Amino acid sequence: MTGGILRVDGVSKGFTTDDGAHVQALAETTLEIASGEFVSIIGPSGCGKTTLFNIIGGLETADAGRVLVAGTAVKGTHKDIGMVFQEESTFPWRTVLDNVAFPLEVIGVARPAREERAMRLIKLVGLDGFERRYPSELSGGMRQRTALARTLVAEPRILLMDEPFAALDEQTRLLLGEKLLEICQTLKQTALLITHNLAEAIQLSDRVLVMSFRPGHIKRTLDIALPRPRSGDVIKSEAFGGYLGTVWDELKVEAAKGMVAADAR
Repeated sequence: MTGGILRVDGVSKGFTTDDGAHVQALAETTLEIASGEFVSIIGPSGCGKTTLFNIIGGLETADAGRVLVAGTAVKGTHKDIGMVFQEESTFPWRTVLDNVAFPLEVIGVARPAREERAMRLIKLVGLDGFERRYPSELSGGMRQRTALARTLVAEPRILLMDEPFAALDEQTRLLLGEKLLEICQTLKQTALLITHNLAEAIQLSDRVLVMSFRPGHIKRTLDIALPRPRSGDVIKSEAFGGYLGTVWDELKVEAAKGMVAADAR
């Protein structure tokens, strides 16, 4: 693939532990994502997924390599890259509307304009009617939708998500997965998802990238040729199960390496 909106070019990263040992978290890694594509990265614990996410998002600096957005190398955080995290990130003292409008407030957009744009995103994520509620009055899934709308209101070209639904029950995850697909298709949004959940990766993605155990690198790329929308009939289909088995066959070898490494410590 050439000409992607996001390219990670030969990125690697190591760390020094408290006892002075060097740990290579991420081996030289290259990937490319096309505009409008939804890609998931899955791998065993400790494979460097979150390190890669943080480097792309500008929260960590790579030891080598570079990140390019639309062909231009970037350093640090970037206006074209929006991030959604696993951890609770809504502001408890702000209503849903004020949470979602916050990025526009920071850059000085006038209140009427920012509230109008925020309401469009609130409706898109299915929270219209809750715009005057506070996070304490919402379910976990609704708070994550608020965080997603807050990220999307700034119109990033690339949406990065690190386990955004990990704290939610399985039913809520599936429902929010369907909502996320609907949102990304409506906005023609480019998305990169980090997840441990195999079914979630297959449900949402055009491609699934499987990472090796540490030092992490892309071990296999799997194209997901399932029809959209990914309805319940698709999720329970034989084809979906086949993809699930293929990803697990790749992943379990790397997960076993992680268990051996943990037992050796």
